[in-house]
Amino acid sequence: MKTSVNGNLVRCTVFDVDGNVTVVSGEFRKSELLSKHGLLPRDLRKLDTGSYSTMPSILVRNNSILVNLLHIRALIKADMVLVFDAYGSTDSQTQSVFMYDLEGKLRQGSKAMGGLPYEMRALEAILISVVTALDSEMKIHTTLVTGILADLENNIDREKLRHLLVQSKGLSAFLQKATLVRDAINEVLEQDDDLAGMYLTEKLQGVWRPPDQHSEVEMLLESYYKHCDEIVQAANITMSNVRTTEEIVNIILDANRNSLMLLELKFSIGAMGLGGGALIAGLYGMNLRNSLEDAELGFLAVSLSAAAVVCGIVFVGLKHLRKVQRVTMMWERSTARIPNAPTTSSTIGQPLNSPPGVKPMWTCLSPAPSGKQMPGIGRMKKRSSSKWGGWFRRR
Repeated sequence: MKTSVNGNLVRCTVFDVDGNVTVVSGEFRKSELLSKHGLLPRDLRKLDTGSYSTMPSILVRNNSILVNLLHIRALIKADMVLVFDAYGSTDSQTQSVFMYDLEGKLRQGSKAMGGLPYEMRALEAILISVVTALDSEMKIHTTLVTGILADLENNIDREKLRHLLVQSKGLSAFLQKATLVRDAINEVLEQDDDLAGMYLTEKLQGVWRPPDQHSEVEMLLESYYKHCDEIVQAANITMSNVRTTEEIVNIILDANRNSLMLLELKFSIGAMGLGGGALIAGLYGMNLRNSLEDAELGFLAVSLSAAAVVCGIVFVGLKHLRKVQRVTMMWERSTARIPNAPTTSSTIGQPLNSPPGVKPMWTCLSPAPSGKQMPGIGRMKKRSSSKWGGWFRRR
């Protein structure tokens, strides 16, 4: 957010105690503002719209409240509000609406606003404008992202994925911005001294509140904190939907890619088989004498041999491809059969969780004699592979 800042000059609009605008986009020297309102240079930097500070914050000083939230940067006092202008930026229209709303709330008086003092009415007008801007932007992001996700369910193409990428970046930036605003409000709620120090009208009258007496301003901030938190949660849900859709799209694209690779492998296996047959045909087609020139069945024998070689190569290749293509999440090795478990004559020695036709690693020789051994322990043997060197017993 930038504004016209010439050297040490800043532009701001001033509201008096009755809500009337006394200065419109007036230029003030920074040193004049610091001395008149009792601020430090680091405080004014938070409000200077020409600086690069974009972190939302609500700072409480002895006689003022410094607010830097989204498009609003204001200095609130017990009898005056200074709103730093942002004309010429993308937020100028939103700030213009905020000006009219702020002027109306300041003119209503404390009786029409539930007994809130001047500074609380100004702070509430700022929070209303911020929450309204966040809510409007959230609705735009939700509408756009939901439409793109609905289109991707019907058809996945490059243009829709590009739009989803752009919208997800915008939604991520909005989520970060809304989270920062929520955290800024929460930071003030956690400081009792700052909450008690926000009663500027009572300070002007010489009344200082104890740190634990701040129910009005606490309820005010908690209300808008909940609004911001709802917006953040809605943005998180939308972002989660985007990530889920991206993962599903990646899975679909990976499956299509694997199908194309499988088709390419099948064509390669077929070409390799035809190459084997062509090799035999090429050998017997050379202009060299062999024993098949005068044979009546020579052509048929060579043709059948070439066809057999082609079929054999293709069969072996497809068989190995099928083995590689198999994907399983279960161990082929099964556990031992539970002794004394109910079995049938056709499934004796077959583990309970082993599918039919799969030979188990452990087989039961005989059931454990009753009373001879501990329950669950039987005499077993283990079938080992050829590299283990035969059969061995295990007790």
